[in-house]
Amino acid sequence: MWKMVSSAALALMLALPVTAQSNSANDQEDVYEQLDRFMRIFQLMRSQYVDDIDDKEAIEAAIQGMLRSLDPHSTYFNTDAFEQVRIQTEGEYGGLGIEVQMDKGVVKVVSPIDDTPADRAGIQGGDYITHLDGEAILGQTLTDAIKIMRGAVGEPITVTVVREGVEEPFDVEITREKILVRAVRHRIEEDTIGYLRITTFNQQTGKGVEDAVRKIREEAGPALDGLIIDLRNNPGGLLDEAIRVSDAFLDRGEIVSTRGRRRENNNRWYATHGDLMDGLPIVVLVNAYSASASEIVAGALKDHRRAVILGDKTFGKGTVQSEIRLGEKRDYAIRLTTARYFTPSGQSIQERGVEPDIEVLFPRPANARGNPRREADLRGHIENDQNVSDRAGEEEPLAAEEQPEPQAEGVQQAPTAPAPEDRVDVQLKYAIKLLKNMSALPKAQIAEAR
Repeated sequence: MWKMVSSAALALMLALPVTAQSNSANDQEDVYEQLDRFMRIFQLMRSQYVDDIDDKEAIEAAIQGMLRSLDPHSTYFNTDAFEQVRIQTEGEYGGLGIEVQMDKGVVKVVSPIDDTPADRAGIQGGDYITHLDGEAILGQTLTDAIKIMRGAVGEPITVTVVREGVEEPFDVEITREKILVRAVRHRIEEDTIGYLRITTFNQQTGKGVEDAVRKIREEAGPALDGLIIDLRNNPGGLLDEAIRVSDAFLDRGEIVSTRGRRRENNNRWYATHGDLMDGLPIVVLVNAYSASASEIVAGALKDHRRAVILGDKTFGKGTVQSEIRLGEKRDYAIRLTTARYFTPSGQSIQERGVEPDIEVLFPRPANARGNPRREADLRGHIENDQNVSDRAGEEEPLAAEEQPEPQAEGVQQAPTAPAPEDRVDVQLKYAIKLLKNMSALPKAQIAEAR
C-alpha cells in the first residue's frame, strides 16, 4: 500500500512547477523529501493509530494547517464550508426568510424578513420552532437547524411552531424561495440626517447603498443636512463592492490600490464622476471591529477629505484574499492572501487600521476585560514594514506590539464584535450633532474643512 501511495505522490511531485524561488536541484530534492515524509506519516497514521481515521478529514486538516501557517486569513473550504462562503459573498440563498437564534434548545424567531415565505406564512417574532419536517431540533446546533431550513428554491419544508397564547404546537408548510441577505439598512434621524448602516460587503451591497441614498434624499428632501455611514462591526467582504460604495460618494481620484508578487495583483481603482450626496457632509462611524472592505471605504473617504471618520481605530486588515476554486464541480476552494491594499495616500492599513479624525469611544462595561483584539493581535499575521510619515515628512518605525493569543476561528477569520448592550449610542449622537453643526456653516467653509 505504501509503495502505491508513494508512487502516486511522486507522480504528483514531478508535475509540480519549478518556481523562481526553488529552481535549483537541491531545493527540488528538499521539496520531494518533505512531501515523501508527509506521505510516510500519513500512512503510519492510517495503519497504526488506535482508531480508524477518516482519510479525507486528515488530509483536509493538513491542507488547512499548511494554509494557516501563512497568515490568519488564508484558508481551505471543503464543500460544506464553501457553500456558506458562497452565501456570504453572493448574499442570497434558498430559504424561508427568518432571523433566528438558539433559545432553550430550540430555534427562536427574532423576526421574519418582510415579504419572504416565512412572513407570508404568518411566522411571527417570538415564535419557537421545535421540529423541522417532523425531526426534533432539540440537541442540534443552530448551524445544523439553519442548514436544514435552507435548501433548493421551490422545495417545501414543514416547521412545527410553539407560540405564546396558543395552547398546542402547530405545523406550517413553507416553500423555500430565493432570499437576499440584507446588507444595507437606512432611516432618517431627527428629520434631517440620513443614516446608512452597512453590515457586510456582499454582491448586494453596492446597489443597496445606491438605492438607500436615493430613498433618504427623497424622504428628507431639501431639509437633508448630511449622511451618517455606519461601518461599525462590519467585518468586510468583497473588494469590488467596497470600491463601488466609495465611488458613490467620490467625484474623482484614486480609491484604492493593491500590490502583490504577481503582476495581475497590482491594480489601481479610480472614482467616476458623480457624488450621490452632491457634496453634503458625511460622517463615517467605525470601531475596532470595522475590517477589510470597511477600512477601504473609510480610508478612501478620509484621504479625500470627503468624510469625517468618527469612533475608534479600525481592525487593521490590509490584505486582499483571492478565492481559487478547485475540483471538477468547483465546489471547494482555497482563499489565499495575494496582495496588500493601500489607501489613496499610499498608506498600508495592515496592522495599523484607520485612525478616526475624531475619537469617540463607547464607555467600557464594568465587566470588560482587556482591549479589543485587532489584526496585530492575531498569531501569524502579516507584518506592516511600511514606515509611518508624520506631518513634517520625517519617518519613524512603528513600535512593536505585543501579540496575545488569537481569536477563535471559524469558516472565515474576521473580527468578532461583542454582544450589543442596552445603552446610549454616544458615537451616533455625536455624529448627529456634528452634522447639524456642519450644516449651519456656509458651504465654502465646509469645503475648506474637507
